[in-house]
Amino acid sequence: MSAEGAGQGPGPEPGSEPGPLCPEHGQALNWFCCSERRLVCAACTGLGGRCRGHRIRRAEKRAEELRNKIVDQCERLQLQSATITKYVADVLPGKNQRAVDPTACLIPGQSTASAARELVIQRLGLVRSLCESEEQRLLEQVHGEEERAHQSILTQRVHWAEALQKLDTIRSSLVDMLTHLDDLQLIQKEQEIFERTEEAEGILDPKESEKLNFNEKCTRSPLLTQLWATAILGSLSGTEDVRMDERTVSPFLQLSDDRRTLTFNAKKSKACADGPERFDHWPNALADTSFQAGLHAWTVNVQNSCAYKVGVALGQLPRKGSGSDSRLGCNAFSWVFSRYGQDFRFSHDGQHEPLALLRCPAQLGVLLDLQAQELLFYEPASGTVLHIHHASFPGPLFPVFAVADQTISIVH
Repeated sequence: MSAEGAGQGPGPEPGSEPGPLCPEHGQALNWFCCSERRLVCAACTGLGGRCRGHRIRRAEKRAEELRNKIVDQCERLQLQSATITKYVADVLPGKNQRAVDPTACLIPGQSTASAARELVIQRLGLVRSLCESEEQRLLEQVHGEEERAHQSILTQRVHWAEALQKLDTIRSSLVDMLTHLDDLQLIQKEQEIFERTEEAEGILDPKESEKLNFNEKCTRSPLLTQLWATAILGSLSGTEDVRMDERTVSPFLQLSDDRRTLTFNAKKSKACADGPERFDHWPNALADTSFQAGLHAWTVNVQNSCAYKVGVALGQLPRKGSGSDSRLGCNAFSWVFSRYGQDFRFSHDGQHEPLALLRCPAQLGVLLDLQAQELLFYEPASGTVLHIHHASFPGPLFPVFAVADQTISIVH
């Protein structure tokens, strides 16, 4: 038996109540087993006892330790209470005064809360004023363009009404000559016939003119686009549950189990079964969802890749071969934002527009507004619009991806 202060324990003091007895041996519980964390009797620690070989202590020693711990804890609680009392008495009143008392604030006549409230009102008021001013400017521009188009159409109506009247007069004159003049008279009128014919030939046929169309570009405003995109992205960004269609994934790409991450592999995988939907050369993949109407947004994590393409494509995008037909941005079926090293560009139908970016985005957001026929790329972290493309999309559009370095992932 390993014991501290081993020996025969003292019996109960005269007149004191006898302590609890060991249920196994019927002896006083004068010892504490440190291994089992319980009171035991002397027989429990002896030969054949369950606590033989355990570390044991006298019960009164263990009680003394506990009393000392309680005293220490009470002292710590007293100190903690004093600290809290001092904080409540000294610190909180000052903070409350600075928060609500105008005389205690750095800005004369305003509390901290009032100053913050005033700042919010001031800034939103400035934004509201700017929006109202831009709204008025754009509506006036729309009205002016509407008036211009309407006036052009009226002018054309008057012009062609006069032309029709003139043609009718010339035709009536020629018909009259044809029906009422004899051969000699007709020959004598040859010069007049020539002049009338020449006059008719001077009236050209109508041709399509952009001047007769309402120019929708009059509504385009960088400020409106930025504000609109910020507002939309705040509520829609990343809400689309976009996933890759594994049937389309190139054999040079590895698709994650959740179908949101593409990893480039320079060695062509032999595990991919070829099919009509799969890209067999370029490292491309289509999403399994297409959009035909409405407003849609999704975000792609691109921070690990220096070579990728993100955008939209028509379902009839060719999948086979190494030609431009199946290369994103090099055909009429795809519209993509791409990065190659430090070069960024927007590509469609073989036309590549360089984009001047101040930094490489860690995430790339895509906003597709099919009502306005707009495709917008932005940086979610700052809300910065990177590029806007206006087009008449001819059919349902699929999110499309390509990666030729490391990985890209759809953010969910």
